[in-house]
Amino acid sequence: MGNCMVNHWFSVLFLAVWLGLNIFLFVDAFLKYEKADRYYYTRKILGLCSRTLRKQLDHNLTFHKLVAYMICLHTAIHIIAHLFNFDRYSRSRQATDGSLASILSSLSHDEKKGGSWLNPIQFRNTTVEYVTFTSIAGLTGVIMTIALILMVTSATEFIRRSYFEVFWYTHHLFIFYILGLGIHGIGGIVRGQTEESINEGHPHKCAEYFEMWDDHDCHCRLPEFEGQPPESWKWILAPVILYICERILRFYRSQQKVVITKVVMHPSKVLELQMNKRGFSMEVGQYIFVNCPSISLLEWHPFTLTSAPEEDFFSIHIRAAGDWTENLIRAFEQQYSPIPRIEVDGPFGTASEDVFQYEVAVLVGAGIGVTPFASILKSIWYKFQCADHNLKTKKIYFYWICRETGAFSWFNDLLTSLEQEMEKLGKVGFLNYRLFLTGWDSNISVVGVFLCGPRTLAKSLRKCCHRYSSLDPRKVQFYFNKENF
Repeated sequence: MGNCMVNHWFSVLFLAVWLGLNIFLFVDAFLKYEKADRYYYTRKILGLCSRTLRKQLDHNLTFHKLVAYMICLHTAIHIIAHLFNFDRYSRSRQATDGSLASILSSLSHDEKKGGSWLNPIQFRNTTVEYVTFTSIAGLTGVIMTIALILMVTSATEFIRRSYFEVFWYTHHLFIFYILGLGIHGIGGIVRGQTEESINEGHPHKCAEYFEMWDDHDCHCRLPEFEGQPPESWKWILAPVILYICERILRFYRSQQKVVITKVVMHPSKVLELQMNKRGFSMEVGQYIFVNCPSISLLEWHPFTLTSAPEEDFFSIHIRAAGDWTENLIRAFEQQYSPIPRIEVDGPFGTASEDVFQYEVAVLVGAGIGVTPFASILKSIWYKFQCADHNLKTKKIYFYWICRETGAFSWFNDLLTSLEQEMEKLGKVGFLNYRLFLTGWDSNISVVGVFLCGPRTLAKSLRKCCHRYSSLDPRKVQFYFNKENF
């Protein structure tokens, strides 16, 4: 727990401030509706909130999801609370027992005749559904709820991986959600007594004489009510300003010219792009957002940088894993077509930047997920070349899991060069890597079954991999599924 606080103190502080601000705004609104005199008569219909309750930064994606969960939770609480409110509004409007709630609910909605209503349900036969779809608060509430449901359901992992465009476009429904939230309170469904009316007849004194309000001899007059000014802007003003500033900054950075200096097609449908951009500066393990206007003007996808800060270019490796990446690779494969224009935003920091501050580093990657470690290993190679004495790392354990032998060629030269450099410097044990092969072409596996069996096949594959990649065959291991034999 102590190490976590030391390593992530800023994230914890930011989260604490964010939660504190939300708690403050909630408590402020709660106490206002619970204690303010102008809502005395409103509470006579809806009851006390307390009584009802007695009867619940570099990790930006994690924080984003936490905010989404909190929004969903509080949206559900808000909707359920309004369902109870409208139920009480409806029962109070239909009541004929002469109670205070029924009298307050029967106040006229006709403002021209001097009426001042408290219950949004105007007639006894008015349904909750009618009020929902004819009032600003109800209609915007329905729109926001639908937008939220679509955003949440389309953000599931299955949709994001299989139908990214569906996730991308439906997630931008947040614009309608924010707009709806801004005007949600304009209708003033929850109303309070006016200050002038309170001065003429304080509710603590006049509530007991409600049967005599129409009597001219009574010192208490019929109370007047008004809608509460919209206050949702307090919740969205700061996030909206931050979002607009962030979008302006990202737009400016994305418009800077990107020059593609080299294009390499690796096995297993992996595209490597080496690029230059004026003023671009990076650290190991960082990532950038990439957009290709010829494929989609709106889609930006994150890719980890595989180059080292010491190199005079920055590079990414892109594996075909969806419509957008497949279209991008196909565009670069066309020999007689101009190179597609690429827009880049970033780089953005990750936890990999401080890897050189530890004596022992353990790097575990699977498939194309090895890309951040390529940047780390390259940077280490350059640091040894320059005899960097500030390097604290003394040992690296590198584990890479792949399905195809062709994937090992992505960083074959890098691993070989780094291994040779360590041998020259007498630091053979500095880099300890293990490569795990978990799959292969089914035709090869069938031949292996009948010719030599899995154990002999593993030895043969080690020799094959040794000839193919120039890596130490003792550091390449193969795992076979029983279904393949």
